[in-house]
Amino acid sequence: MPSFDPIESLAKMRHEFGEHGGVNMSIEASSTFTVMDADVMPEIFQGHRGPDKGCYLYGRHFNPTVYVLGKQVAALEGAEAGYCTASGMSAIAAAIMQLCQQGDHIVSSNTIYGGTFALFKNYLPEKTGLKVTFVPVWDLPAVEAALTDRTKVLYVETMSNPTLRIADLPKLAAVAHARGVKLIVDNTFCPLMVSPIQHGADIVVHSLTKFMNGASDIIAGAVVGKTEFIMSLMDLKHGSLMLLGPTMDPKVAYNISLRLPHLGIRMVEHSRRALIFARRLRDLNLKVIYPGLEEHPDHDVLRRIGHEEYGFGGLFGLDVGDARRANTLMEVLQNKDRFGYMAVSLGYFDTLMSCSASTTSSELDPADLSSASISPGYIRFSLGYTGSLEQRWKQFEDALRIMNLV
Repeated sequence: MPSFDPIESLAKMRHEFGEHGGVNMSIEASSTFTVMDADVMPEIFQGHRGPDKGCYLYGRHFNPTVYVLGKQVAALEGAEAGYCTASGMSAIAAAIMQLCQQGDHIVSSNTIYGGTFALFKNYLPEKTGLKVTFVPVWDLPAVEAALTDRTKVLYVETMSNPTLRIADLPKLAAVAHARGVKLIVDNTFCPLMVSPIQHGADIVVHSLTKFMNGASDIIAGAVVGKTEFIMSLMDLKHGSLMLLGPTMDPKVAYNISLRLPHLGIRMVEHSRRALIFARRLRDLNLKVIYPGLEEHPDHDVLRRIGHEEYGFGGLFGLDVGDARRANTLMEVLQNKDRFGYMAVSLGYFDTLMSCSASTTSSELDPADLSSASISPGYIRFSLGYTGSLEQRWKQFEDALRIMNLV
């Protein structure tokens, strides 16, 4: 088990007082900031002074409340520094664009969130000339073969969306670093469960919208890594966050900060229920995908790189064969049994379910879907923790019987 303790790291970082002695941090709602001496402002513009010295310039540059949340997310990940953004996609895009120049090359997992896939396959190549090669990242020889002299980034998800494959981060980091390539890891599915920085990742990105926030009421993102990299994102002449401007509202930062202390409790319960559901579905001879099952191809990888106390995650997949059957099952679960909601996203306190091929992975064409092993009848479940476990299982089992799946 990794020795790094993310909760202890966050607890140490959070043991600070608010501006007026409150136990929670203050909300700094100002869009611009004053200085006491006129010669300080040019120093801020030149990058000689910043938030580490208590100097702030403008809300799009650094905001004190957002800056503190970035420090908290960095503490959870064991990173030197971090900053938060308006969405997970803005965190991903900013990190990529900060590291890459026109004509550079990225190697990416071929099984990633559909929006990220579209960014890499369509938007960035068309707009910037960036070249992207998609490979199954659990095939290390394929990853090595895809790297070129122009490769700047190897991009993976800790747990692939939606197929729930696990990236072997220490081995991927070794492959990337041997060629001078940065490893970026999207850890949205696995907060607390896995600490990618501790396994060699250079940069970690999150959609804070999901498990980190936990209430499906906020869109937000984060990027963490070395202090030098985070500061480069805010450079006034070359910084991707500063110049593209995906600014997080300080009130949003405050709300997310209040939810991080109970993230561990939530992740434990998400994982506990998902493992029980997965085992019961397997015992019914259904095609269930969950990394906590011993037969999952990456079960041992997650056990090796994960923090055991947070389990194997709150998502499982169920392949019922075709889209019609998948859609009907979800309709029964939502409209008859009130089991959960047909909705995209994940990490909510209630269950969210979607047929991946036609929703969150719809940016992939049929060949890409096949390569990523996403079938038309594959349902991704983000299992909630409302209601009792046995109540929810009874609802699920009822729907399976109605569908003649058991």
